[in-house]
Amino acid sequence: MILLVKLLLAHLVGDFLLQPGSWVAAKEDKKLKAWQLYAHVIIHFLLIIVLVWDIHFILWALLLAALHLMIDIFKITRKKSANKSVYFFVDQGLHLLSIYLVWVWYGGVSLPLYLINDVRILSLITLFIFITIPTSIIIRVSISKWTPHTEDNYDSSLQSAGKYIGILERVLIVVFIIIGQWEGVGFLLAAKSIFRFGDLKASKDRKLTEYILIGTLLSFGMAILSALAYKILIANL
Repeated sequence: MILLVKLLLAHLVGDFLLQPGSWVAAKEDKKLKAWQLYAHVIIHFLLIIVLVWDIHFILWALLLAALHLMIDIFKITRKKSANKSVYFFVDQGLHLLSIYLVWVWYGGVSLPLYLINDVRILSLITLFIFITIPTSIIIRVSISKWTPHTEDNYDSSLQSAGKYIGILERVLIVVFIIIGQWEGVGFLLAAKSIFRFGDLKASKDRKLTEYILIGTLLSFGMAILSALAYKILIANL
């Protein structure tokens, strides 16, 4: 496990602390011609060598550096302004996956394939998937006939912000309920009420107020019921 922690530390230091913004911009601009790309990979390699400090790991460090280079090339050659945030998370996910797989292969650690047959794990994954996009769609369809037609300037709000706020609040609600912290659910409801109060008061639109209230209660209700259903399922296994 100490090796995995060292590899993760090397990645965090190399990708975030020792990579100036000017290097990132140069890679995006010059692509494969940017010397910063190769310097960045060399820094990663040296960090791994210094932190692991094991001569038997040199070839594995070279493998990680090569994988890091290929992943970065994939990102900088495909990334566009419109999907920049998506490729950031894809890039980081691939880096972490490569680190994990090298740790598994080097240390002879068995992949936890048994987890895919564990009903508790599968149920938990199903629960979190359900309360994200599927629940957002269910709520939107359920209250679509009440969608108010306002003259507010929607350009002043972040794109899809409401959807992601709803997803985050449902995830937090489920986590609070699973760990038995119902106080957290009450805090979330109170916090959202406070933030929404100013917007609703300023809009002076009763239909908009009722629409948002219904959506909020549906979101909280579905998250609570889903978490309770999961707890009942697990308790009866």
